[in-house]
Amino acid sequence: MSLPIINFGSCCIDHVYAVDHFVNPGETLPCTGYEVHPGGKGLNQSIALARAGAEVLHAGRIGQDGQWLKTLLDDEGVGTELLLIDDGPTGHANIQVSSAGENAIVLFGGANRNINREDIDRVLSQAAPGQLMLLQNEISELDYLVDKAIETGLRLVLNAAPMSDNIKRLPLEQFELLIINEIEGEALAGAAEPREILRNLRAKFPATRLLLTLGEAGAVYQHGDTQVTQEAASVEVKDSTGAGDTFTGYFLANYSRDDSIEHCLRKATLAAGISVTRKGAASSIPEAGELDNAG
Repeated sequence: MSLPIINFGSCCIDHVYAVDHFVNPGETLPCTGYEVHPGGKGLNQSIALARAGAEVLHAGRIGQDGQWLKTLLDDEGVGTELLLIDDGPTGHANIQVSSAGENAIVLFGGANRNINREDIDRVLSQAAPGQLMLLQNEISELDYLVDKAIETGLRLVLNAAPMSDNIKRLPLEQFELLIINEIEGEALAGAAEPREILRNLRAKFPATRLLLTLGEAGAVYQHGDTQVTQEAASVEVKDSTGAGDTFTGYFLANYSRDDSIEHCLRKATLAAGISVTRKGAASSIPEAGELDNAG
């Protein structure tokens, strides 16, 4: 019997503003629409994992104002026994979505930044060697979490977003899988061209499996001499918010079942392609059955 994936990550409330263009310094810009959505890379990826058919436990913190996020996770079939309720506010994001479907995000950590070492020890006391743990970079004490997860013998997967200097200090050579986009890849590899990013990261972290997402150019998986490429889905983009989280969740769900990398990439790409045709982050993630009709 396989163990559930533990996703130790953020939960956020997304305030989404539709704009003609991103606001410029000194500009006051009226928006053409406003919506509130569930979000946070952690929550998004937990929902994507669950919708892709994986068993997942979400660990983290929310505030009293985020109780509806816990209810959402419960309704999605995500285990929330590792999710704590904080006295302060839930993390939130202010998201501008342009008429071209691009997004710009200002993030407030809230309860996600109140995660402490006791929280981490409690979660890891319930984990087992060989269990997959998914991480992002929107919670506090990430370095301690990584060190203790390695001691516990977990199989670590990192979606290195948002990128910051603390990611560079993590022992990335001990992660099983590193998922990055071009911006994150350039920061870690010191190179901007995808082939150079993969070559440099492969040299630095030879045992780590690399998954580089390239937006409209698709994605590339690299491990040792094995490289697998995947073209992006051809769709009309309405809102790219959460597309990367959808891709990550669907890829890891299939990866955890030991499916071929080609299959994992195809499913993740189809799911992300559907998500960008819809508004919102978590609310845009498709159900697994929808992928059958998308190709």
